[in-house]
Amino acid sequence: MYKHILASITALTIMSFADEAQGARVNPLLVPSDAPFQAVPFNKLESPDYEEAVVEGIRIHNDELDAIASCADAPTFENTIAAFDRSGVALNRSVLALSNLEAALGDTVLMNIMAKVTPLISEHETGVLLNEKLWNRIKAVYDNKDSRNDLNPEQTRLVSEIYRSFAESGANLKGDDRDKYRRLSSELSDLNVKFSQNITNDMANPDRRLWVKEGDTAGLPESIKIAAREAAREALEAEGKSDDESLYLFTMYMPSYSPFMKYADNRELREKLYKLYNTRNVGGEFDNTQILKDIANIRLEIANLMGKPTFADYHLQGTMAATPEAVMELLEQLRESYTEPMKSELAEIEEFATKTEGDDFKLMAWDYSYWANKLKNERYAFNDEDMKPYFELENTINGVLGLATKLYGYKFKENKNIPVYHPDVKAYEVYEKDGAILGVLYADFFYRAGKSPGAWMTEFRTETKDDSGSRTIPLISIVCNFSKPVGNDPVLLTPYEVETFLHEFGHALHGLSAQATYSTLSGTNVYHDFVELFSQFNENYLTEKEFLDSFAKHYKTGKKMPEELIEKFVRSNQFGAAYACMRQLGFGYLDMAYHTIKEPLRASADIEAFEEKAQDPVRTFDVVEGCLLSPAFGHIFSGGYAAGYYGYKWAEVLDADAFAAFQENGIFDNNTAGKFKKMLQSGGTVDPLELYKEFRGKEPSVDALLRRDGIRK
Repeated sequence: MYKHILASITALTIMSFADEAQGARVNPLLVPSDAPFQAVPFNKLESPDYEEAVVEGIRIHNDELDAIASCADAPTFENTIAAFDRSGVALNRSVLALSNLEAALGDTVLMNIMAKVTPLISEHETGVLLNEKLWNRIKAVYDNKDSRNDLNPEQTRLVSEIYRSFAESGANLKGDDRDKYRRLSSELSDLNVKFSQNITNDMANPDRRLWVKEGDTAGLPESIKIAAREAAREALEAEGKSDDESLYLFTMYMPSYSPFMKYADNRELREKLYKLYNTRNVGGEFDNTQILKDIANIRLEIANLMGKPTFADYHLQGTMAATPEAVMELLEQLRESYTEPMKSELAEIEEFATKTEGDDFKLMAWDYSYWANKLKNERYAFNDEDMKPYFELENTINGVLGLATKLYGYKFKENKNIPVYHPDVKAYEVYEKDGAILGVLYADFFYRAGKSPGAWMTEFRTETKDDSGSRTIPLISIVCNFSKPVGNDPVLLTPYEVETFLHEFGHALHGLSAQATYSTLSGTNVYHDFVELFSQFNENYLTEKEFLDSFAKHYKTGKKMPEELIEKFVRSNQFGAAYACMRQLGFGYLDMAYHTIKEPLRASADIEAFEEKAQDPVRTFDVVEGCLLSPAFGHIFSGGYAAGYYGYKWAEVLDADAFAAFQENGIFDNNTAGKFKKMLQSGGTVDPLELYKEFRGKEPSVDALLRRDGIRK
């Protein structure tokens, strides 16, 4: 919710807090920042500030809401809807700073603070949504919105979206049901945090590391060996042990795990690492198996309280899909299109592997990356490592940022005076083509111990405008887990890492480009199954030579990436496209299985059996006993994708269809880019399907995706 209540604290509130603190240190999160662009003053923050700011932010927000709810004047858009949207800035700023840094830094002090304040935040949020006096005013404005002729389309939509948000969050509940919803929401929030922190902690668990000797590194690229040797040295040093140059360390983090599974010749060690990875959060100190059942059951209980048979029915309101049936229709359509190509892919790989492994070889999950890569090498003479020399990090940063310059005219300028939360982080001023400031972009690229795995985009402040049209610029952040430089060697990225960068940068552009008035509708505050369009759209440029020529030069020779290498990459990606799709569908089917239950999961429920049944229609490999996805499936149990994981494939259909428009007109065509930019700027101010049809001139179809993946010619 707090992404949707960002605006500005009143000067009166700021002054009153400053007066109270006169003569004492003032919390930097609770007064206007003196950093450039009023950015977050990370250089002045101390750990206790975060907790204090959240608690004080809740108090300030309650005062603001009481003023709205107790207003003696009749409810209007201005004194109720707009006032609500513009309340809560202190709390929003504090929560975003704390939650973002907890994930990016993995600091145990911040993790403990987050665990402590999460129930307070959840209780406050629920209290806001169940505030009857406030709700009655919002409902009154909603009921009379059609009689007002002076509301513009954005204001009309804001009324509807705020009304829907309250209604779907229990505002219509009465008596005991309201108290029950409040309790369930608090419990669910607490469980979400525990689930997420268990994932983070088990990823860093010393028991989830694979130590190997020099002789077991056969097949690994030299760059991967160097990184693993350095990881071993650092780990031994941290444990107070002497370095052993014969040891290499591989972890659960993708820059370590993924290359080992792809390149290591030792099948037994691949199996061992696979099982270490896929038994995360199963048993032991960081067990999530009971927590996930509790989460699924509470979500069902909330849905039933709202009169819906399943959580998916409840949660899919306010999405493009709208119903579980529409979600399953998409998943089934893709399953039917990709199943046979997937079977052909796996059969080819297994047949290829038997030439080396023998006729009794059976392809298992820990074999796929390794043998698929081998076959691609033979068939296309392609290896991901062949592209790495062309993706030197600094050049790639310039190239990816330059994509926004080519498409939208944006300019990026690093500003070392903007405070950052870690020395690795860079801050960029982002400008429009006409020189107007667009926003600030924080870039946090490198892996460090304790940092949450994967990559993500987030924000420290959402774009808004005041009544005079003056714009508060957004503060946007992208976080990755690239390997850090070792010695004087440059950082070379894999194509997958560049794709990830492009993806998160697409989200960042969505936040930076925002031109909405109200935070509820600004930037990435759009329907859940629409938000991934803008990130996945960017990925299409990874295979476009015209784009790659702008930055992808060999770090030693300076030569541009050859056309034939790009073509091999495209063909090799198409080879694995069916398997990749089915794997994603497996995640989607599992998500929908948990969120279409109509009876609570028992404490004794067999999660392994539940997973097996849910994923059976799209199964790619034999079930491996003890290996589970659910306990580490942060996307759906702690990451906001509950009954929404399908959104990746939904958006993939959209992004392929959208990029087809650029292919038809030119990948940097100004007119097409201008239409796409309008979608970026619009946020949630327009219904997404209407917005998309305005851009494309028609509804999206799966045809472009099937062509891109080589499934259909």
